[in-house]
Amino acid sequence: MEKTLDVTGRETAVLDGGPADGLRMTVSDRPRVIQVTYPCQTEAAPHGVRAEGVYVYRLDYGVTSEPLRYGYDIASP
Repeated sequence: MEKTLDVTGRETAVLDGGPADGLRMTVSDRPRVIQVTYPCQTEAAPHGVRAEGVYVYRLDYGVTSEPLRYGYDIASP
């Protein structure tokens, strides 16, 4: 039996490719895009300044049951 969206709108999703390949999570309401960030080391940064690498994963609309799949978008951001 195929599991479908529950009444709370929460589903299991997995990231495919890129730096977060295989990461599993719970998402609500099937967001079209998931953003993953990684902290970057800085040298002599002013107080409160931080740098992060940003990676974008897009929903694979061909997958209709759990786990949803989000593919790495190499061209983003």
